Amino acid sequence: MLHRDCRVMIRVAALLVCCEPLMAQYDPTGPEPVGKLRGALVLHGGGPVSEEVRETFVELAGGTKAKISVVVADDGDGQAIEWKVAKPGSMEVVRVALPAGIVQSEMVASLAEATGVWFQNANPSALLAGSGGRDMEAAVRDVIQRGGVVGGTSTGIALSRFVSREDGDDRQGLDLLPGAIVAPQFLEQNSRDRLVQIVTAQPDRVGFGIPEETALILRGRKLGVIGKSEVMVILAASSQRPVRIDRLAAGQEADLVALSRAARARSRSPFPPADPAPPQVQSGSLVIVGGGGMPSGLVKRFIELAGGPDAPLVVVPCTEQEVVLSDSFVETLRDAGATDVSLLHTKDRRKASSDYDFLAPLKRARGIWFGGGRQWNLVDSYQNTTAHKLMHDVLARGGVIGGSSAGASIQGDYLPRGNPLGNRDIMAEGYEQGLGFLTGVAIDQHFTQRGRFADMSSLIKTYPQLLGIGIDEGTALIVRRHEAEVVGKGNVAFYDARRQDADDDKDYVSVGAGQRFDLRSRRVVEAVRE
Repeated sequence: MLHRDCRVMIRVAALLVCCEPLMAQYDPTGPEPVGKLRGALVLHGGGPVSEEVRETFVELAGGTKAKISVVVADDGDGQAIEWKVAKPGSMEVVRVALPAGIVQSEMVASLAEATGVWFQNANPSALLAGSGGRDMEAAVRDVIQRGGVVGGTSTGIALSRFVSREDGDDRQGLDLLPGAIVAPQFLEQNSRDRLVQIVTAQPDRVGFGIPEETALILRGRKLGVIGKSEVMVILAASSQRPVRIDRLAAGQEADLVALSRAARARSRSPFPPADPAPPQVQSGSLVIVGGGGMPSGLVKRFIELAGGPDAPLVVVPCTEQEVVLSDSFVETLRDAGATDVSLLHTKDRRKASSDYDFLAPLKRARGIWFGGGRQWNLVDSYQNTTAHKLMHDVLARGGVIGGSSAGASIQGDYLPRGNPLGNRDIMAEGYEQGLGFLTGVAIDQHFTQRGRFADMSSLIKTYPQLLGIGIDEGTALIVRRHEAEVVGKGNVAFYDARRQDADDDKDYVSVGAGQRFDLRSRRVVEAVRE
């Protein structure tokens, strides 16, 4: 009898073989995005460790219940004792003979219950090279997997894959900070130029320059700073973008996943392309709603476009929650007469790529509805997974894809407002690519109600090759092939940088209910015939 894993692989392979030709927006060869840590990291640039850094580390480890292991070289006991001031629940000093890097089994055992591990002046790279080093590495990784915290200062900062030192003694580390290059004891000019060179040679990684008496804190996926100086964040130049240098000061936040996605995007073909495919849906239909309530009769029309009440439908929520057991739109569809409705949600890309039972509803679906929220969640969960491919297949067999608010924006090629830290930025490097059901467009929602006209003007000025679409609340576009019908109580604004017939100061055409817009020729066509 076949092992269960083998059966699952065969089923997934069968799914892929019978699918329609791949769409350009689905790229299985793309690099796997960095994900959030279960625990936390505290990377200190060197020099004295402040009381604030120690207290933050202990708090991340569990506060008064924290079990701290401080890994030190032979002569590090005195420094380790300073951790008692932060009042952890317990603290143990793990002494390692360096430079030999000898790791005793009892040292590894002492980390088994730790909620926090701090490398005081013991270099993790040296530990890995010594006897028992791999057991030490596994024990440290387990701390992170349990939701604990790992940190270090100066030589102990070798917790990323690659560490750049001012003295040129570059080292390989534990790769606990995904997709990163870290430079401790960071000085402004010389260190910056050197880190730029290193990042340029490894353009899919993010460079972090951390000065002395300054700490970079990673909780899950959110980055913050504690200390006297700013952390410098560096992304390599690309064919379309210059070197990016951000300064992250105390009180500011950055998102590691977004930075990593931006770095990896810079190392690949430019997006959006200079000459994108013209806006159209080859087969099937799209229902794109601007949020703020559904136009009258639209739910029933969505069901009809899917094939009628018995057509299999899938609802995909847009949320940061790991587990979703219900969604109100499932009941909305059932109340409108749909008899076959499934709820599909995951935050696990492996599940979205290879779990046969999870993917099965998409294989048979005639309609998919994406919910509202923050659209980057849908990108994280599904972009370039098998689920993404199967979503395109729903259209290929004549089905319908719909969504409101975030579920509207995700349908375009370009993704507006993808910044995980907030929805005010119309362009957010790292989250600029949607699921691409409608090619060559950028779709924004809540348009008039939230005053987003200038934002779309800025986006189209930056990327004039795109067609900008701004949809009001309570308003929808129904797209078949290259024609878009407007329904509902508001308007849809179409931004075309090539437009020559403007007779006013507006850089868009406003289209109301009962009108159609040809997405390919980019002009208003006749009113909808009743």
